Amino acid sequence: MDKLIITAAICGAEVTKEQNPAVPYTVEEIVKEAKSAVDAGAAIVHLHVREDDGTPTQSRDRFQECEEAIYKACPNVILIPSTGGAVGMTPDERLQSTDTTPIPEMATLDCGTCNFGDEIFDNTMPTMRAFGKRMIERGIKPEYECFEMGHLDTILTMARKGEVPGTPMQFNFVLGVPGCTPATVPNLCWLVQNIPAGSTWTCTGIGRHAFTLAAPTIVMGGNVRVGFEDNLYLERGVLAKSNGELVDKVVRMAKLLGRQVATSDEAREILGLAKR
Repeated sequence: MDKLIITAAICGAEVTKEQNPAVPYTVEEIVKEAKSAVDAGAAIVHLHVREDDGTPTQSRDRFQECEEAIYKACPNVILIPSTGGAVGMTPDERLQSTDTTPIPEMATLDCGTCNFGDEIFDNTMPTMRAFGKRMIERGIKPEYECFEMGHLDTILTMARKGEVPGTPMQFNFVLGVPGCTPATVPNLCWLVQNIPAGSTWTCTGIGRHAFTLAAPTIVMGGNVRVGFEDNLYLERGVLAKSNGELVDKVVRMAKLLGRQVATSDEAREILGLAKR
């Protein structure tokens, strides 16, 4: 079994300081949270960016500023910028995160439209084709974000047609978003059983499911994503003080379950990325 790759989704686009004062907005705060996660054992930082007042943005310049600052603090980390942005953003706006220098090693690619709480997260087929084309042209490895079970079939069909990068594929199964596929072990097993041979996969449990899905994921040989984007609590009623605390809990779980944690270089090898 490969070592466990831990991803920290450090701020997302929706959570606020009113919900948890440690949620980062400024460049300095984002760097601090990225470093806390990496120091705790995260090999990957999944990156959204904010304006200083917390407004979500996909500004190419803001991504560039944050990425440069994170690399200065964490030179070897794998960054996965979001192309999801926030609900309501246009495809062109969302793709700005792939325009930074150097070209990102990886980026997210959302695999279909879905309910997202009270909102609709719009990912039409033309949008996904445009995102796939951009990543093919720039040599960016997608992390395929599946919020619904049907998203998996959609993206596998697109890969067979050459509309998005193909094997080896990296999936992130995001389970427990209100309105999307529930966060259950049987649902996770079904998804994992239907990915192509040689693929890698990560599981993200939303809210209270963050750690109840992390444990079976570790045992099943998958990888784990945690962070303020997905869950603000270390345990019931206890707000996490940093992303590092959330990552450290996964590291401790992995140790108890007998699985070693991957460094960023080891994660690159597992994911088929070139060394930096």
